[in-house]
This record gives sequence, structure tokens and C-alpha cells, in this order.
Amino acid sequence: QKYTIIQKMQHANRVDEEEEVDFPGPMLIQKLEEVGINSADIKKLSDAGFQTVESVAFTAKKNLINIKGLTETKVDKILEASLKLVPMGFQTASDYYVTRQNIIHITTGSSELDKLLGGGFESASITELFGEFRTGKTQICHTLCVTCQLPREKGGGEGKAMYVDTEGTFRPERLIDIAERFGLNG
Repeated sequence: QKYTIIQKMQHANRVDEEEEVDFPGPMLIQKLEEVGINSADIKKLSDAGFQTVESVAFTAKKNLINIKGLTETKVDKILEASLKLVPMGFQTASDYYVTRQNIIHITTGSSELDKLLGGGFESASITELFGEFRTGKTQICHTLCVTCQLPREKGGGEGKAMYVDTEGTFRPERLIDIAERFGLNG
């Protein structure tokens, strides 16, 4: 079944209630149960103000020992469990090199701008656009909403876009023209 760009965006916005989606970001402290921490100890952490696994992992052991009802042995077990869930540590240059090999460059639709950006916008990074009114910032963002869906061999990322519009400038109908420019169904 073929989808238009607008239908793909609408579909991407729906989440099946049965489908469990794992988002990167802070993990709720209840996730510690999955790695062997009992709910009573998790409640003690929560009552002490800890809401995420990361907040526990980044807290000094001496501060966790001060929580009423947590012994040093329990704190060691909690820290060990939280470190299983939260990657903390250094990365070797060779590991970083492997990570960089997975970076995808998304085309802007302009070969000259792509050259300036070293091949286009990089995935797994944040790029800030700024400039005067009516200089093309929104146009680039609209274009990236389309080009990120293109196959990699055409400068895309075979992915999806999330557009955070803080100024009310997003125009879905503009995407139809851009999609047609790149040979996609509008």
C-alpha cells in the first residue's frame, strides 16, 4: 500500500496502545525492578526524591546511604543495578570511530550547502539554524522533513521527522511540493 507524505506523518503520530515504544532518555526509577531491586527499596528512593535511574546512578554512594532504610549493602546493589541500565564511562577512540561510521548525512536538497556541511545534516546530532527573517531556515526544515525519508543512496536516512514548531510556521502543504521535487508521492 502506498502512502502519501501527509499520510506517513499522520501514521507516525499514532502509537498503537499495544505497541511498546522504547524512547531514549531518562528511565523511570521503577525500571530498577527489572534488574533485581525490590519495590520497597525503590519506594524509599522515590520518597527521597529520586525519580529516574540516572539520578540514582549519578549520586554519590555516601548520599544514598543516608536514605532511611537503605544499608550500605543495599546501596551497593542499587548502584550496581543502575549502572547496568545507565551507560557511564569512557569510550575508546576505536569505539567512537565505529559510532561515527553509523552517522548518516541527510541532504538539504542543495549540493552546495551539502558540501559546506560535509555531506548534509548529520544524524545523531543537533544542528541549530539561525538568521534573519525570510532567509530560508523554515524552507530547509521543511525540505529535511522530506529528505530524511529518502533512501540512503539518494541522500536520505530512510527515517521519519519530528518537527517542533514554536512559531507556527510549519506548512504541511509545502511538503507536497517538496516531496514531488524528490520524486515522492505528495
